[in-house]
Amino acid sequence: MSLQSVRAFFAQHAPEISVLELDTSTATVALAAEGLGVEPGQIAKTLSLRVGEEVILLVARGDARLDNRKYKQHFGVKARMLDAAQVEEQTGHPVGGVCPFGLPGALRVFCDISLKDFPVVFPAGGAPNAAVRIEPEHMAALVNAQWVDVAVGERASRDEAGVTCTSGVA
Repeated sequence: MSLQSVRAFFAQHAPEISVLELDTSTATVALAAEGLGVEPGQIAKTLSLRVGEEVILLVARGDARLDNRKYKQHFGVKARMLDAAQVEEQTGHPVGGVCPFGLPGALRVFCDISLKDFPVVFPAGGAPNAAVRIEPEHMAALVNAQWVDVAVGERASRDEAGVTCTSGVA
């Protein structure tokens, strides 16, 4: 069902974009990068997080890590990832296929500026073997995302304290 909701989303909002289905898994950044023949940074990973009682989605470049200091400064709370069952319940997508497209309900979406390091990125497409090729600005516009700076990626300064989330599924 999830793959179909993503396809329906693009049919309605951006018919020029198609969902790529691979014969191999794209469920992790490494597998997606290998399967798509791109560098890990070009994979746009979608994290499902809780901010107070609200669930949000945060899309960042695949090799980026959340910076807990920046995250807390922006959102006012420590990063709390959803568990796998909560992810699927809230997004309609299985872990490994989570993306900001074709959601069953309204969730606020944030795109980390780390995505702007690439002219094209590859978020998941609603299934653990599906992806979408899209420009970061176009993706943000399609899902009404707000741009934030809460991750540390490949290009970040070595002085910055990039740390991972403390729990949940990445």
